[in-house]
This record gives sequence, C-alpha cells and structure tokens, in this order.
Amino acid sequence: MFLAGSNYYVSSLMLDFNTSSLSKLFKINNPSMHLFSDFEPGAVLHSYKKSFNGFVLKLTEDEAETLAEMDNVVSVFPNTKHYPCTTKSWDFIGLPHNSKRMNLESDIIVGVIDSGIWPKSKSFSDEGFGPPPKKWKGSCHNFTCNNKIIGAQYFNIKRFYSKKDIEGPTDVNGHGTHCASTAAGNMVHSVSLQGYASGTARGGVPSARIAVYKVCWEEIGCNDADILSAFDSAIHDGVDVLSVSLGSKKVVITPYFKNVFDIGSFHAMKRGIFTVNAANNLGPNPSTMTSYPPWILSVAASTFGRKFSTKVQLGNGAIYEGATINTFDLKRKMFPIIFARDIPNVAGGFNSSQSRLCSTDSVDKQAVKGKIVLCEGFASASDVGFFSGAVGIIFGDNYPQDSPFIFALPTTLLSLWNFREIQYYMKSTRNPTATIFKSEEVEDSLSPYIASFSSRGPNPITPNILKPDIAAPGVNVIAAWTPLNPISEFEDDKRRLPYNIISGTSMACPHAAAVAAYVKSFHPNWSPAMIKSAIMTTATPMSHALNPEAEFAYGAGQINPVKATNPGLVYDITEADYADFLCGEGYTAKQLQVLTQDKSNCKVKANEKAVYNLNLPSFALKINLTIFSHVYHRTVTNVGSATSTYKARIISPPLLEIQVKPNVLSFTSIGQKKSFSLTIEAAINVEVMSASLIWDDGSHQVRSPIVVYGK
Repeated sequence: MFLAGSNYYVSSLMLDFNTSSLSKLFKINNPSMHLFSDFEPGAVLHSYKKSFNGFVLKLTEDEAETLAEMDNVVSVFPNTKHYPCTTKSWDFIGLPHNSKRMNLESDIIVGVIDSGIWPKSKSFSDEGFGPPPKKWKGSCHNFTCNNKIIGAQYFNIKRFYSKKDIEGPTDVNGHGTHCASTAAGNMVHSVSLQGYASGTARGGVPSARIAVYKVCWEEIGCNDADILSAFDSAIHDGVDVLSVSLGSKKVVITPYFKNVFDIGSFHAMKRGIFTVNAANNLGPNPSTMTSYPPWILSVAASTFGRKFSTKVQLGNGAIYEGATINTFDLKRKMFPIIFARDIPNVAGGFNSSQSRLCSTDSVDKQAVKGKIVLCEGFASASDVGFFSGAVGIIFGDNYPQDSPFIFALPTTLLSLWNFREIQYYMKSTRNPTATIFKSEEVEDSLSPYIASFSSRGPNPITPNILKPDIAAPGVNVIAAWTPLNPISEFEDDKRRLPYNIISGTSMACPHAAAVAAYVKSFHPNWSPAMIKSAIMTTATPMSHALNPEAEFAYGAGQINPVKATNPGLVYDITEADYADFLCGEGYTAKQLQVLTQDKSNCKVKANEKAVYNLNLPSFALKINLTIFSHVYHRTVTNVGSATSTYKARIISPPLLEIQVKPNVLSFTSIGQKKSFSLTIEAAINVEVMSASLIWDDGSHQVRSPIVVYGK
C-alpha cells in the first residue's frame, strides 16, 4: 500500500478483498455496488489488474491504519518518491561487437522502467528489424512505436506535469534514453561527446527489442504507485528482462514487500521475468544499498578504463589536476582569480560563509564577471548554472574524483589540499591569475574498481544474503541522450547533443540487464535464478586491495557476458524456495498466499535457518562470536557437458576452515541435479574475511563468493 504527504495513497495486494470489507471501512451502505464504484470521487486512484491484485486509494491516516489491519492486506507503505541512480564498456568486459549472437536475440524484449525514451535517436532506429515477436502483448500510448521500440507507456497517478514534461513516454530528461541504449541500443558509428569517448555506441543486445515504461517526471520524480503500475504492465506485456535504474535518495530500510521494487520483481520472477536493479548511489559507507531481495540482481558500478582529467594552471606556472568533463577551451588564456568568500551578495542577504560555498545567487554578480571563481565545497551544474557570468569555477573539496560531472562553464574539482595551495598563491600574489584547461581523456590503468558513489553492503534486511550481487561498468558511460535536456542538465546550456557521458549505478544496471538478455538468447528456458547464477558464478574476480569493502562493494565480481552463457553448473531457485525463505523471515501463511496467489503455506515451525538453505550462488555469514560453525546446503544443476565430474576447490585465508561434502560431483546428463553441504568453521576477530568455492571440471570454473563478517 502507498501513503504520501497529507493525502494518503493506499495499494494492497490481495486475493479476495471485497466490496463489503471496503464498505465497512468507509461506512458505505451499498455493498452490492461494483467494487470501487461507491467511493467518493477521486478516492480510487488506480487498480492493478494485469499481473497481480492491488489498488491505490486516497485515504486519511486513520483509514489507512484500519485498512492495514484487515485480512488479506499484505502491507501499507508510503507512495514515496524515487530517483534515477545515474562502446568501450562492452569491449572492456569481453563482449566485442563480433561476439557470437543467437538469432533469438531479436525476440528478446528488454523492459526499461525509467524516464522514457527519445525515439528519434539513431540508437533506436528499426531499420532491418522485422515485426515484434508474436508473444508481445504491449502497446504504445501518445507515442509512435516502431519495430525497435515496440512498447511505450507512461504512468503518472498524480496527473501533475511541469512545463518541461511531455505527457507521454517521450524522454525530456535523458536518463531513460541513456539506459535503454546502453542495454539494447543499435550499433551507431562515429559517436562522441564533442570529441570525447569517440567510437561506436551500442547496447549489449543491439538486436533485442525495447519496451519503455515512463514513471519519472521532472518535478514529482518517480513515485511508488507509478513504478508498480509499470511492473504490472511490463509483466502483462511479456518482457523478458526488466532494467530498473531507480532508487531512493537516502537509505530507507523497509521489510520485504513494503517496497514496490520487491513486490513488482517478485511477481515478475513468478512469470519468468528477470529483474535487474541499481544498487544505488549512496556509497561508499557500508549498508547503503537499497536493493535487497534475493530474486533481484543488484548491481554495483565499476570503472572500465575511461577517465577524465581537467587541469588548472596558475599565473606562477603551477599546475593542478582535477576532475570534470570540461568541453570548453580557454586556449590557456589567463584570467583574474577571485575567492567566492570575498564577494558575497550582501544585497541579496548572503554573507561570506555562504558565498564561499558558491551556492545559488550567493556571490556578487558584478564581481565575478570576467573572472575565475574559487569555491570551497562542491555544487551541481544546475545549482551554479553560468554563475553570474564568471569565466569559470574551481571547486575545492574532498568529494571523490572518480565520477566527473559536466558543467555549463569551464569548471574543475580539485582536492582540498590543492585548494589550500591556490588560496596561499592568491594571498601572496598582487594580481593572481589562472586558467582552466579543456579536459583530457586518459586511461585509468587501475580499472576495474568500484566507484566511490556505488552503494555498499552488507544487506541490512537479511544479513546472511550477500549484496550487491555483481559489478558492471557505470562510470563515464557514453550512450544516447535527448536533445530536450542539455548535457549539463542546466536548462540554459546550449549544448543539446544526441549522446552524453554520465555515471551511476543507473548505468551499471542496463549493462547487467543486457547480459541477462544475452544469456537468455542462448538459454530461453532458463529461470531468472538460473540466469542470475550464471552471471554471478562466471564473474571476473576483482581486487580486494582496490576495494577494501571486498564483496560488499563488488559482489561476485566484474560481469563477464560471454562466460555467463556457458557456466557449467547453475543454482536454481523456485517460487516455493522463496516462500520457505520468507516464512523463515517471519512472514505468515496469509501473507504468502496473498503474494504468491496460490496455496503456499508456512510449516508449523518457520525455519529461521531457511536463509542458509536458499539455493543462492553465494554464501554470506554474519557472526556475533569469535568461534563459530555453520552449515549451508546447496543443489547445482548441470548445464555444461552431459558427462562431467566437478571437484570442489576452496580458496580461503588460514583463519577460515571450509569443508565441502561431497567434494566431487559426477554428472551423466544435462539437467541432472546434485546436492552438497558447505561448512564454515573459524575462530576470528576481524571485521570481514573473504573466500571462494570453485567447482572445476577442467573446462568450467563455477565460482561462488564466501563472506564472513562481524559488526
């Protein structure tokens, strides 16, 4: 259910919630009338009918609380707002343009729940495409589709549109277009951002079809009710993979099924649809993820070798290296440099402590004209705009420099140490000057590593399930953009270009969604859990030295598309397995039946250890004692060679003792299943310890991460 603001929106998933129960709640005396028909005008905002049972109502707080206590109501939660979590990357992870492709790829449909799509981009031309797959049941609203974009819908339950918004699936922001083209955009040659990141732009599955579900709007953001409507429609329409690059702007820990992503993706899983979700951009602190369910693939953002350097030169010849994407060329001309602290907009009510941060309208407009301004702190491009006619801005802050931003005027971000040195130069020089260089695109030799902004685990909802699951490229990614939004996202910026470079777990998410679609094109009958297993167990290990949070930063490692098509063994999970897990997490039989819409039931005694037996391709163990022992049970399915023998190999630090029984698994047919147990014993007092289980038959190395951690 959803509640938002002073008005309360309520949505519930239920089997037999009837008119009489609603009538009792609202004191309506005509229960024979059709459900919802006897409510006050405007009370019923939406009902979910296509793929699962549910509705949205406008209620008072007391009514919402009463409804939450009624039978068959799973959960009540606010209609909260979410936000986007925002080429060479495919080559970097081993999927060049000439990789093996299956004809079935053109029947794969990637659903994108986001801010819409710009249909005129070359990335979405349908040249060479045949008609949509016969299974497709989707539609296009206020939008002209083609054989590439085969579905386009929009959802806005509040019916509020800003001046910039277009009522329809057309993207005025760029985020949705960028994500869609990263996942399934066509191959487009000679693409660049004013010369940067030049080359061929393409999605991971360029032959796949795209279905767009627009839920994000310029002023009201991306609301729960709309997101769940998008899931409902996408499941009904028949997408194969869902890419959802959305998340909250702060860490909000909610139980399973009090979150639209959990609800929507659970029903998608039931229909065989694989959901991929961005881990979020709230890192690098621990437990900052907002994507927790085991039936979702939660994706962290990694670098892939592309880096931008924007230098500053002072009048004394000193050069400092910063980070932005600066397309402007001052031709090394020197300009006076002034400290924002010294020029507050006094008439506007600002003082020097405010102006030093370069907040909106905080500096004297006349004082900055023709000068480069030194600012203490960091602000967004939309906040600073053209900065009252300044030549450029130098920010000094300890904000991480691994994900540069684009501004509407020459700008760079330096470390606070460099900032202090420039301050000293300005104080000791009568007429200090500086210039900002145009950015250089350089190779990041340390890649891959996890971006500082990428949200980290561990999983605060279920500590013994590893999150994130996987890492994929999410830094400095170039992809299609809408001309309705400047590349800096400052409205008066004239640079409205067809392709843009941005960073975020939002960019990592469609990479992983494309890999899921790629795997499905080879194995159309695989379940979502099998695809997730294939992606995780074939991932390329990442460096603990570069990522001190280890698996809580990168999950199983860097995604490897080609290897994921041939994993050898997979860990499958059924809906019944998830039901057992949820029983162990404290859900009741009634809640389960409402969610699963079948006769699922919890056993007499819910098994709190069910989480350890959930057939995941990873192992996580949170401990409270220095001495411990724990047993996991797993089952693998042979999808490699019909006749094969796998031997277990453990890679672990000396303080951990890990045993696998049996340690040899022999198969005689495809689809054959074998079970094993894994026991972890140790006496440790460190915060995190990492290990791996590898099943090896000489051709396949099926690797599962193992993490043991304390507080």
